[in-house]
This record gives sequence, structure tokens and C-alpha cells, in this order.
Amino acid sequence: MTVLDTRALNRATLARQLLLDRADLPVHDAVAHLCGLQAQEPQEPFTGLWSRLRAFDPSELSELLTGRRVVRAPLMRRTVHLVTAGDLLSWRARHDAMLRQRVLGVYRRELADVDLEELARAGREVMADGVPRSMPELARAVAARWPRAGTRPLGEMLVAALLPAVQLPPRGVWRATGGARYALVSSWLGREADPPSPDGSDPVGRTLVRRYLAAFGPAASADLRAWCGLAGLPAAVKAVRGELVSFRDERGRELLDLPGAPRPDPGTPAPVRFLPAFDNAVLGYHDRGRIIDDAHRGLSVAGARLVLVDGRVAATWTVAADTVEVTPLRRFSRADRGAVAEEGRALASFLSAGESDRVRVAASPA
Repeated sequence: MTVLDTRALNRATLARQLLLDRADLPVHDAVAHLCGLQAQEPQEPFTGLWSRLRAFDPSELSELLTGRRVVRAPLMRRTVHLVTAGDLLSWRARHDAMLRQRVLGVYRRELADVDLEELARAGREVMADGVPRSMPELARAVAARWPRAGTRPLGEMLVAALLPAVQLPPRGVWRATGGARYALVSSWLGREADPPSPDGSDPVGRTLVRRYLAAFGPAASADLRAWCGLAGLPAAVKAVRGELVSFRDERGRELLDLPGAPRPDPGTPAPVRFLPAFDNAVLGYHDRGRIIDDAHRGLSVAGARLVLVDGRVAATWTVAADTVEVTPLRRFSRADRGAVAEEGRALASFLSAGESDRVRVAASPA
């Protein structure tokens, strides 16, 4: 079985994630290809798409949100993701059990005396009028029945698990601010999410395996589970295994992939790329060593914005006074520093609507 070293996996990841070459794709198609973008920070997907698309216009994403073709909703790993409306309708029911268990993992004691089916019915009754509500507003509307549970646990369980719900614009629209207001999927998208397969064949699970590998492969089953949070996919993997090819990584783990998916030569040059907070190119794996060193792994879950140099996390970045400020994590060569500054100027211009191209690259660590 062919062994893929870390650099080979890195270049495959960059290619699948549209980070090796910017893609000429409509925004909707890019969101679909990427299986969504993690989006608990509302403005971060705009940077993620700017780094991936050759002619990204942020107004296109805003129009997709207000036009209800893409949505923001709790989904993979119980985090808010920006996904196409079609994917949310198809995938939401497959995530139901995981979403409940993850909320209970935080609030099991507070919700111990709450009948979750009764809570779901109460929440639906409140939301039946079609009026968008914040999570605290929804929780307060049902709290009289479960006064000891607390509004936060009730609200989290309702909007993140029991009720298929979406966060409404203007939250997530370019340069807009707004609190998180929720509407039922059935109200916002005009129909209920697809129900689970009645015969237990799990077509959604098989689709998730194929779609994940197209955007993240080659990858191990543990990587797939880390991306979506679903523990019940071994049967889906087994069902599609005959369609897949297998490799090994340097640790001996089996990696699965789609036969015709891109696996560039490991020597392929990789341009500098600026990633937003919580980008799935890093978070979409259990073994993140293909893109970030173990010493810096904590940055990927701490909300740090990351810079890729030669395909690997090499710096963090922030913005202050329309200036992109880069802090290297390792020593930069003169060429590295020049390439980071050039891409940073382009990012500063994008984020400031052309009013600034200032970038500051701090000194490399000793």
C-alpha cells in the first residue's frame, strides 16, 4: 500500500481546500465543495473564501444569505457552520443525536429533569408564529415549565439540537452586525429538513463520507469523525469502501480517498495563504500534523487566525487600524517575509474596501 508522507498529505489538503490555487467557482459552489465553513465568528468566512476564490465578491455571499441559498446553523461538531440550504436540509437529521449528546455533555445536570421531547414541543409551539427570536427569548418563553434548568441550558438545547433552526441575517452579512436571531428551518427555507432514512440504509452517511473525502482527503476514519462529530459512520464507510482507494500515512494509519481526487506532487509550490479563525483546513482532521505542528496545535482551537507559508501554519495574524499584523511562529527567510507581506497587503485592501494596504510583519522568533 502506497505511503503518503506529511508533505504529500499537505499538498493534497491544500488542493482539496482550494488553497493551492485560487478557484474560479461561484460562491455557492465553493461553499458546497468545502462542505461548509465553520462560522461561529460571523465575518470569518469572508476571509476564508477570499483566500480560496480568484474573484471573490463579498456581496455575493451576503446575497446568498439574504436569498436563503446558504444558511448559518449549528451542525458539524455542534458549531455554527455556513452551509448551502440544500446541504442543511439533507444533513440536519443525521446530526440530531450528536447535537443532543453534545449539549447534554455540557448541561447534563441542569437538564436532568427535563423531558427533551416535551421541551421540543414547547419550543415549536413558541416558534410556530414565525417570529424570529434570540436564544434567551426562546428560553424565557418556555422556562416557566422547567424553572430549575436555567435559561442558558434550555436555550442551547432548543436552538442547537432539538429544533432545526438557522441564524438569520443580518448576522453573517458582510460588514453587518447583529445578534443571533433564530427561525425554524421549515419557516426560513419553506420545508422541513429531510427525515432519516426509514430503512436504516443511511444514504446521508454515505454522502458525507464521499463529500468529506472530496474536500479533505486522503483521510482516516478518525479524521472524518473529528470533522463532523458523528460516531456512527463506520457502516457508511464500509458501504462505500469499494468505491475508494487506500493509502497509509507515515504512522501506518489507513487513509481513504476518492480514486480521481487531486493528489499533487509533494514538490508543488504552495503560496502564502491567510486563514480565518477556526478554518476547517486545520480543524477538519483528528491528525492535524499535515498542516500544523504539534507545538502550535492549540492555536487551531483558540480562535487564532493563521498564516500558511509553504503550506504549513507559520504565523498568526490580526487586524488593527486597517493594518494586517503578522506574528511569525518560526524564522522567516527574506523570501518568506516578502511573500507574507505581499499577500498581507492584498488582504488589508480586501478587508478595508481598498482604503488600506498596510501590513506589519513582526520579527521572527529567536
